[in-house]
Amino acid sequence: MSQHRSSVQDPAAPPTTTSTHHDGPAAEPAGAPPARTGPTPAAAPRRHIRWPMRVVVAVSVIGGLAAAVAGVVVSAGGTEPVVDGLVLLGFALGWAMLLALSVRFTDQPQKWAAVPAAVMGVSGAALLLFTPSSATLDALGWVWPPALLGLLAWITTRIRRQLPRRGGRWMLYPVIAVTALAAVGGGYHTVTQSNNQASAESLPGQLIDVGDHRLYLSCTGSGQPTVILEPGLGETSAAWGWIAPTVAEHTRVCVYDRAGRGRSEPSPAPQDGDQIATDLHTLLEHAGVTGPLVMVGHSLGGLYVLDYAARYPQQVAGMVLMDATPPTAFSSLPDYPGIYDMLTTATGLFPGLARLGITQLVNSASHAELPAQAREQARADSSTAGQARSQRDELAKVPTMMAQAGAVTTLGDLPLYVLTASVDTQAGWLTPQMTLAALSSNSIHLVVAGAEHQSLLDNPSDAATSSRAITAVVDAARTGTPLK
Repeated sequence: MSQHRSSVQDPAAPPTTTSTHHDGPAAEPAGAPPARTGPTPAAAPRRHIRWPMRVVVAVSVIGGLAAAVAGVVVSAGGTEPVVDGLVLLGFALGWAMLLALSVRFTDQPQKWAAVPAAVMGVSGAALLLFTPSSATLDALGWVWPPALLGLLAWITTRIRRQLPRRGGRWMLYPVIAVTALAAVGGGYHTVTQSNNQASAESLPGQLIDVGDHRLYLSCTGSGQPTVILEPGLGETSAAWGWIAPTVAEHTRVCVYDRAGRGRSEPSPAPQDGDQIATDLHTLLEHAGVTGPLVMVGHSLGGLYVLDYAARYPQQVAGMVLMDATPPTAFSSLPDYPGIYDMLTTATGLFPGLARLGITQLVNSASHAELPAQAREQARADSSTAGQARSQRDELAKVPTMMAQAGAVTTLGDLPLYVLTASVDTQAGWLTPQMTLAALSSNSIHLVVAGAEHQSLLDNPSDAATSSRAITAVVDAARTGTPLK
């Protein structure tokens, strides 16, 4: 019996697979994408973005100006080297952007822009790092204007040679023109300041050593008591051009410049009210002016004479406050805090503007009603960078000076004359003026009709009213009688 092998597969056995050899490719499953054959192609190169050159120039100019403005905002109220240094770094960023963007996004790289970027960047960093004094910056005023003009001439030639006509070069020309004007203004300021200093040496008065600096003092007339005239914020002895000669016909009168302004040298010590009183006392002592004194203060100068009376009451025989800043200004005058904040921000820019000759241009019409010699001296004094720097520092000390002057709660029966301007005053100005008059039981408060804050000094008629108030206090101090 023959054995028969069934062709039916045992369900329990593993499935049988049959291997078949094919010379061609293996069959693809249905619906599968066709397989790639041959070598894999290289990845396509990334497309390089190109910018029109005028866009690069526009972005660079706007970026540089924005950075410079940001530097001004960040350094608001700061020192001159900080403000100027941050502005220079802003302009350096603009030139650096022109370099970087033109190299990255155009076929016409403006590599020459590295030069102004480096020059301005290094200069700005040096100002921030070394914070040079006002005297050092004055000396540099003979160097940087011609150097900057030379750099601008070189930049102009690079632009004409390497920047296409339709590449936005016209946007750089205003920047160059304004910068050139700044250089010319800086040179003009340096020359005129030097000439003014030479002219000031021929004026009456003298510089007197008060320890670590010298202060300018000029006394005229004769008799007792001696009148000491203390000007307001940012002012110098020239502001008394009408009043000092008039009062000198009646008694001896002395004008002086606080540290760092006019003809006086800057002081290394912070100039708050107490320090200014100490300096003035030393100045008068070294000059042989021992008192009795009638202290006269205009505007912010009112704080100084109150502080002096508190520290040296035995010397003070009378006082005149001419539209004086009240010690309570921050609380009694609703607009004063905002005005103060605005001024502290603005005065941080004043030294740099003065060094560019801008302040000199603005001040060409100031103090128009003063006598000719005093007018020219006042304009010259107020246009220097050192004066602007002193004014900024003075303003920063106002809260401290108000606290110091506010310690005076009474002047007893000291002859006191309070003059108040009736025009262009802050809201609520009259009330604290009345409070000042109430400091003495022997006082007169006169609201000068039609007078403005500055006209009490500058205007001949209003200045005559101020002079009469001063001589009235002098007479009361001489005779020991009440004010009339």
